[in-house]
This record gives sequence, structure tokens and C-alpha cells, in this order.
Amino acid sequence: MTATALLGIDLGAGSLKATVIAAANGAVLGIGAHPVHTQMPQTGWSEQDPFQWYEALCSAVKNALLESKLESSTIKGIAISAGAHIPVLLDKDSNVIRPAIMWNDQRSAEQAKALYDKHGELILEKSLNKVNPTWSLAMLRWLQEHEPENVARVHRLCMAKDYLRMRLTGEWATDFGDVIGALMGDVNTRDWSQEICKLIDWPINTLPPVKKVTERGGATSENTARDTGLTKGTPVMVGSIDTSVELLGAGVVESGKASIKLATAGVLSLVAAKPVLQAPISCYPHLPDGRYYLASGTNSCASAHQWARDQFFTPESIAKSETPADAFNEMDRLAATIDPGSDGLLFHPYLQGERAPYWDPDLRADFIGLTIQHTRAHLARAVYEGIAFSIRDLISDATDKGLEISGARLIGGGARSETWSQIMADVTGLALEIPTQGDASFGSALVAGIGIGEFVDTDEAIKRCVKIERVVKPNVKTTAIYNDMYSIYRDAQQALTPINHRLAKLYSSSI
Repeated sequence: MTATALLGIDLGAGSLKATVIAAANGAVLGIGAHPVHTQMPQTGWSEQDPFQWYEALCSAVKNALLESKLESSTIKGIAISAGAHIPVLLDKDSNVIRPAIMWNDQRSAEQAKALYDKHGELILEKSLNKVNPTWSLAMLRWLQEHEPENVARVHRLCMAKDYLRMRLTGEWATDFGDVIGALMGDVNTRDWSQEICKLIDWPINTLPPVKKVTERGGATSENTARDTGLTKGTPVMVGSIDTSVELLGAGVVESGKASIKLATAGVLSLVAAKPVLQAPISCYPHLPDGRYYLASGTNSCASAHQWARDQFFTPESIAKSETPADAFNEMDRLAATIDPGSDGLLFHPYLQGERAPYWDPDLRADFIGLTIQHTRAHLARAVYEGIAFSIRDLISDATDKGLEISGARLIGGGARSETWSQIMADVTGLALEIPTQGDASFGSALVAGIGIGEFVDTDEAIKRCVKIERVVKPNVKTTAIYNDMYSIYRDAQQALTPINHRLAKLYSSSI
């Protein structure tokens, strides 16, 4: 029997996941997941219904408990994480006023530009980051201008994970990570910034009290117990944003340590001993006191991988494949048969423009160097290599800014591929440690353990629960080949940028 179990919950962009772990060693005992739906009522808009989040939580938690075969009383602590920048507006009766605007919503571009032009330096100094439509500050300004009747009804503002915790416990609070994620914080006081709130005349009394990530933020209510199958009175920690707890779950907490995430987007996160202002690279407070991390990302990582699968490696095009997973496996198998460099074939994965380090929505994807000798296997390997080169762009940008990487861990779905993992190590020249677990729901479970005192601190939580599955070391000869290919990759990106812009201008109305 498991003496103590912990429950971590993470609200992702497409689904909510709940993970039950054993506190003794971090073993995963049960997992549940439930999809969440994104509404796109207009071009560039992205919204979700917070009530659906709670329905997803109830379903995922029930399934995780069922799979674990544990009594709910075995769960001694809970923590929740979610994406940053997602505000939920509540009226005086705690009812949701309107759908939550998601982090990838672009409607507030005009408001973001105005705030940056007038107050950009102040906001960067106080809240560490540059204004753009991703951050809640610009979203709230848009709501003031376009939905004043809804803003007038706001009694409380919650961030996404705080709304779910409030549904579980009735308690209203947040952590400093979500304060910075709203772009309304003061790094010196580690609280809401009066000055920034005044820039948009947002009432500070509508903003939740700020507590530590591992502090108790209430306990499960009787209604919660009925809805989820949890035991009434189970402590729920304040929690934090998804990347912070994900880094904890991967054991990335020391200054100079990095994580590379191969998911829908490619993300590089690098821990720092103090705040580092390198806008537009994002900077957030980390879970260990006094530490921060920088985060930069590409637009197309696993999404480019899936695009290639759907276009070139579908079951219809591979007779022995019957499912999408088979097609992925076939891509892996074929890519592994081709020598590094894909016989001179390069892929730029700019299927949705690009974020870091170019911040250019008009970049286009391409294959360069195709000859009649190239096969579908070459295309598969070139896709893996091109995505790896785009991650190396993030690393080069960080080191060019004087940041140092002393070690890296590879996480995300792409880390499960031995071929892709080896290509990542060879392209970056880094020895990549791959943890057994490393997602945000697992990290949230560790937060719950710290909060109830099961772990003294983050270090003990990592020592007991974070395991390294394997280490992928770069091959020196292959890295030398990739250094030459990366140089061409960069030169081609620069040479093709004006052509991409012309294409985007000519055909933007048709896409």
C-alpha cells in the first residue's frame, strides 16, 4: 500500500491532465485526462469556457483515482497549474462574466502597442517583460475599450489555475508567477504593481492576494468531494504557472540549467540566479526563492512533425501503417536510415511564421536542396534536423546575450523518439538528460508534497522523485557536420526572409 499519495493537476491548451504519484519515490500511480475546447469566434481570437475547465478537472481526477486504485483519503495534498496570462473575470456572485481570453489571442495588438509606446520601460522594469498581446495587461485594456459593461461587473479577477483552485476550495489567491504573467507585477515588492494597474485604471482591489506557490490555498469542499471523488478537507496548494512546475518536475532548478521542450512549440527555458531583462524573451520567477527563468520558443516543433506525418507519412501512403502512431514510428525508422545532414537537404520549420529569435510572422517553411536522389526518408530526417536547428537558434540567441547553459534536460513528447533525441544532442552539442517524468501535472504533484511538508524543499522533492531515464550524448563527428549545416541554415534563413515577406504580402488574403 502507498502511505502517502499526491495529486497534480495541469490545465493545458487542449486538455486537462491529473496525475497521482507516490510521495515516497515519485512513481506515477494513476493518470487521467479530459479535452478542453478552444473557441475562435473571430480571426485572431482564442477563448475558452472556464466552466468546461472544471468539468474537465472532475473527469480527469476521477479517472486518475480510478487508475491508481487508491482510496481518495490516500491523497494528502493537491496542487494545480495552468498556462500563464489567462484572466477569468468574476461578478459579485463568483459567476464567470465572459469566456477567458487565451494566451495566444491576438486581438489586443493595438492596445499592446499603445502601452509599449507610452509606458514600455516602466512595465519592463517593474514586471520584467515587454508588452504584447500575450500578456493579460493588454487583454484587460482591450476589454475596457470594447466591453465596458463586462468590466463594470468585475468583482474579482482570477488567473486560470486560481479559478480552478477557487472552485475546489472557495479560496481566492494567486502566486507571483501569475502576477508577472499578467504583466501587472512589481519585482521589488513581489506583489501587484499599483503603478502598472493605474496605467489602465484597473481597480487593484479586484486582484487576488499573493501567496507562495507551496502555501496552502484552501481545502477541498463538500461539493468538490462529490464532483471529483476526492476526500473533503484535502489541502490544496496555491500552485503556479505550467512552465515553472514543469521545470520542477524535470529537476531543472539550478542557475544555468536548461530544459528543451519538444512539444507543439519548441521551448527553451533557462534558470537564472536573478531577474534578467532580455525582452522579448520572457522572464518569470521560479519556484526556489530568488531564482528566475527565461523562456523563449519557436512556433512549430511537434506541430511541424505532425504536419509532415499528415502530408507524407499517412496510413494511406504507407501500406503497413494503420494508425497515426504507426506513421510516426515509420518516420522515425526512415529518418534513422539517412546519414546526418540528409544529403544536403534542409528544412526551415516556419509553418506558422516564427517567434524567437526572429519574431517574424511572415516567415515561410521550406525544403532547400532537393535533388532527384532525395527520398521520403530524407524528408523525414530533414524535418527532425530542421526543428533541431530552430531550437539551436534559441540557444545561440541566449548565449549571444551572455547567458550560459551548464546542462540541459530534454522533455516533451518528442523526447520519446530516440532518433530525434540523438539529433537534438548532435545539433546542439549538449549532453541531454531525459527524465522519466517531466510534465506540469507531475511537477504540480511535487508542489503539493512540499506544501504538506512531505518534502522539505524543491531539492528534496527532486532527489526523491525525479529520475533520469537516459542521457543522450552528442557524437563529435556528427556535431561537426551539423555545425556546417547550421551555418547554411542560418544564411538561407536570412537570404529568404525578403522573399518570404513578398510571398506573405502577395498571398496573405488567401491563407
